[in-house]
Amino acid sequence: MNVRSIREQFPILSTKVYGKDLVYFDNAATSQRPASVIDKWNRLTSEFNANIHRGVHRLAEVATDEYETTRDAVRNFINAESREEIVFTSGTTASINLVAFSFGEAFVKEGDEIIVSEAEHHSNIVPWQMLCMRKNAVLKVLRIDDNGHFNLDELKSLITEHTRIVAVTQISNVLGIVNPVEEIVRICHERNVPVLIDGAQGVVHGGIDVRKVDCDFYAFSGHKMYAATGVGVLYGKKQWLDAMPPYMGGGEMIARVRFSGTTYADTPEKFEAGTQNFASVPTLKPAIEMMRMMQDEELQAELENVKEYLYGKLTENENITLYGVPRGTLSKIPLFSFSVKDVHHEDLALILDKMGIASRSGQMCAEPVMDRFGVTGMLRISLAPYNTMEEAEYFIKSLDKAISMLR
Repeated sequence: MNVRSIREQFPILSTKVYGKDLVYFDNAATSQRPASVIDKWNRLTSEFNANIHRGVHRLAEVATDEYETTRDAVRNFINAESREEIVFTSGTTASINLVAFSFGEAFVKEGDEIIVSEAEHHSNIVPWQMLCMRKNAVLKVLRIDDNGHFNLDELKSLITEHTRIVAVTQISNVLGIVNPVEEIVRICHERNVPVLIDGAQGVVHGGIDVRKVDCDFYAFSGHKMYAATGVGVLYGKKQWLDAMPPYMGGGEMIARVRFSGTTYADTPEKFEAGTQNFASVPTLKPAIEMMRMMQDEELQAELENVKEYLYGKLTENENITLYGVPRGTLSKIPLFSFSVKDVHHEDLALILDKMGIASRSGQMCAEPVMDRFGVTGMLRISLAPYNTMEEAEYFIKSLDKAISMLR
């Protein structure tokens, strides 16, 4: 497997922007889709567009089978113990909100504590804030150091007898550091505290074995792992899911409905109210296959070379401040957020766009991280295995040119 053969499977990568070849370096926001994913969505939409679980006609049967076999594929992909531990949602945000509401209703009361980290995406902060406001609970924050790393000794000191859950990111969408989630889970479980892991970035870069890590909840999105938008997954240990009330009410999540009282379906159906995204959920299957192909040693070695090249170029420039610096055994994914002295991040992004380069500027939905480093925003580039050394070299040349234009 090589980069060229992978790129040929992604139609959009041959696009031109302002007459220049597209260099897509915004994969942490949304990855591009291979033809296999596009074909799956098109086939289901054009040939088998029907509500799942309900109809007995042919279209409904095929749509239902595509949806439910995807649950099996995801279970296998993250090594969950059972398919009942896989809940489909609209994305990581919806998955975390589901836990924050339903777990909160069942297990959080006034005076209890929730711990999140300073490195979190808003999606793993705001739902917990809302829970704390509802229950008059306390939100505690695990800080990061100047390089973007957790202090696990501080985590130990934050956990008390009132701590009900710890929610942390596997990999920050700003810093790119691969956090020691297995050690975090061990520390928390020693105090009988469950852990939710935001895997939006982590599921793509290294993946997860939920039984090995032993996390209680794991949330991720399809659109960051080459699948369709509007698709997410919540993994939850069955013991927790069974004990949690439904997040939403409606069709599909019920056993019996009476005005005298309603009973709910078993897990996971009780968390999948209404008409599900039956055309997009099955795109997780070809997306997972693509990710497995991308684990090819040659392809990963090439990506590592590109990452090291960019890291070297960005850290050797005295006018650039890089946020999220690896150390020791903690590694960094090919994601780089940085600022340039006396240059606004959005101005850089706009000029890079005219050069055909898609990057991200702003707060990256992580305002507390920006506050931590004293900036209003950053410029971020994030790569996938279909990105090349030629693109990286072109980016550095373009960045230098953009900086010279703005200073």
